[in-house]
Amino acid sequence: MSDSKEMGKRQLGPLDEELLTSSHTRHSIKGFGFQPNSGFSSFTGCLVHSQVPLALQVLFLAVCSVLLVVILVKDRLCRSCPWDWMHFQGSCYFFSVAQKSWNDSATACHNVGAQLVVIKSDEEQNFLQQTSKKRGYTWMGLIDMSKESTWYWVDGSPLTLSFMKYWNKGEPNNLGEEDCAEFRDDGWNDTKCTNKKFWICKKLSTSCPSK
Repeated sequence: MSDSKEMGKRQLGPLDEELLTSSHTRHSIKGFGFQPNSGFSSFTGCLVHSQVPLALQVLFLAVCSVLLVVILVKDRLCRSCPWDWMHFQGSCYFFSVAQKSWNDSATACHNVGAQLVVIKSDEEQNFLQQTSKKRGYTWMGLIDMSKESTWYWVDGSPLTLSFMKYWNKGEPNNLGEEDCAEFRDDGWNDTKCTNKKFWICKKLSTSCPSK
């Protein structure tokens, strides 16, 4: 299908990369996705009120102590996914807010230990289709770059017949070197890989240790 009627693109530049990097960084701190330093900053910030009466200073100290305890306790909790990722059936999904080419989208996912989404079940397909539909045309990890009409996922697995039903009517039609697949409206469409789209990264969720 031609992209002459593409949706308006929001060019946010490096915002997506910052979101991906920040979520990856938060998730890597003790593996939990919290920022314990924020608690200490809040705590020390409360202690600078030296010009207020002693009773208020004691009150500030008590409140800040409680906040510090809460943050430290939260820091020990386990999160299955970073804050700005969505969890579904044992995996974490990042839905971008900017747009990139297919190759740049794949690189963005790789840089945070993920990959463009590979769909493994009908339930996952429905979840991704409905979520991406609210955002706009969105890349998935499905291509036929090596051989025309031989579609395969970025993990090397071939597209099975059971998923062929998700192509939109008349697709894929390879209308001018359309070698990358996207979520479009209520199904899939093949389009040029150089076009800029939203994208979805996928990686396994974190297993929280039992106490």
